[in-house]
Amino acid sequence: MTNSIAEIEDADCLLVVGSNTTEAHPLIAYRIFKAKAKNAKLIVVDPRKIQLTNICDIHIRLKFGTDIAFINGVMHEIIKNNLHNEKFIANRTEDFEALKETVKKYTPEHVSKITGVSVEDIKQMAKIYATSKNSSILYTLGITEHSHGVDNVKTLANLTMLTGQIGKKSSGVNPLRGQNNVQGACDMGALPNVYPGYQAVTDQSVCDKFQEAWGTELSKEVGKTIPDIMDGLIDGSVKGLYIFGENSVEGDPNTDHVRRALESAEFLVVHDIFLTSTAQMADVVLPGGCWAEVDGTFTNSERRVQRIRKAVEPPGEALPNWKIFSELGTRLGVEMKYDSAEEIFEEMTKLTPSFAGISYDRIDTQGIQWPCPSSEHPGTTFLHQGKFTRGKGKFHAIEHQKSKEEPDSQYPFTLTTGRRYAHYNTSSMTGRCKTLINEFPAPVAQINIEDAKQMGLNNGDQIKVSSRRGEVVTPISIGDVVPKGAIFMDFHFKNANSNKLLGTFLDPVSKTPDYKVCAVQFEKHTP
Repeated sequence: MTNSIAEIEDADCLLVVGSNTTEAHPLIAYRIFKAKAKNAKLIVVDPRKIQLTNICDIHIRLKFGTDIAFINGVMHEIIKNNLHNEKFIANRTEDFEALKETVKKYTPEHVSKITGVSVEDIKQMAKIYATSKNSSILYTLGITEHSHGVDNVKTLANLTMLTGQIGKKSSGVNPLRGQNNVQGACDMGALPNVYPGYQAVTDQSVCDKFQEAWGTELSKEVGKTIPDIMDGLIDGSVKGLYIFGENSVEGDPNTDHVRRALESAEFLVVHDIFLTSTAQMADVVLPGGCWAEVDGTFTNSERRVQRIRKAVEPPGEALPNWKIFSELGTRLGVEMKYDSAEEIFEEMTKLTPSFAGISYDRIDTQGIQWPCPSSEHPGTTFLHQGKFTRGKGKFHAIEHQKSKEEPDSQYPFTLTTGRRYAHYNTSSMTGRCKTLINEFPAPVAQINIEDAKQMGLNNGDQIKVSSRRGEVVTPISIGDVVPKGAIFMDFHFKNANSNKLLGTFLDPVSKTPDYKVCAVQFEKHTP
């Protein structure tokens, strides 16, 4: 997030895009409700009716996968009506003319035909967002999990720079991360192209620094992404795989393809806290410690590095994860003789400028938001004040792109997938909690009432949902949460996992699969 969580409630306009915040990020939703109580304008962009649409000023119910066209249309209106921030654009950005030329053709009338959003809503949103003193964008997987997810994010960044709604308190573009430490995992280099602190593996000076610290030669080549690895296991170019804390055989799209890939591995290691479906396929299982059994840090969505402390010892043969990695590294020829998680953290801060001023003592109670370059620095509550990391912010002129698999005569419905409030991902953890199971015990697909009437379906009926990859059977809930022609499914339950239906349509840059647009057919199922 470019802003802090607490700043949300002081925004004058909140633009929530592709985020079912009350279910996926309830504490963030609490801040949204507080902002609304202070008379903030709330604009929700989502094809589904979610809880926030009950209190919003405008619900932009666009067609799935048309976010770029919609935001381009908003920017067209802002420029046309001279609502853009000319001073900010001149002093702090580049390539504005290319953006201006691109969005010129995205008139409200043209955009309405693409997105299904009314001309009036496009105009009204443009005015509210651009003229509010502090406008903040909140987005999640409804933006990123598309075959053009990176371009979706760039388009949102264009909007903030066009209006100067970034680089100040309560104004920015804020991704709400998927779990408590996904930000921290990325910060620490759990990506194929960077070391900790987003330092590029292709940068020779960076590589030299880490080689000296770790006492071993490092590759300067960008690593493989998960889809590349799965394909490599099948074609034989990848021989073995170490999976840490991921239930790939249920959590990745096109699950039959993933299972075939893991079965093709010559050697499979799974390091996890439970014997998941993926762990059951492994040659070796390494039992790790869960959050309550380890010391270390978590970093949340607002970049706040926070301490976690061991409450109980890991059961049986389980070990803290850092000990497992250290022992493996040492046995593979790289000495990793660490005595504590704190020692590892201290090493990281010496190698990572944005964390240089953070220590266990300083984050003992409240935590600190990076960047924090020195021990005297208080941390950074919001980013990009005065300048961007690259100097000037770069506008990207981006055209509307169709999703890779849209409905057709054979598969006429759009499947979109997501999480429910009571469960997380494949339920490896939440599925073991009786309270949560009682709250949400079984999968339920949401379909539109008009589609249900046409097909003679009633609440609780079973349907068979089919795609070009496979089929699943699930009970249904009927209403107007999803628009006509769409179906929403979760992926929490093994017996009706929507990931079995999805294709491996990837964003070309991030290689993130498209979990939000998949062509399917469904029909009543009689056991």
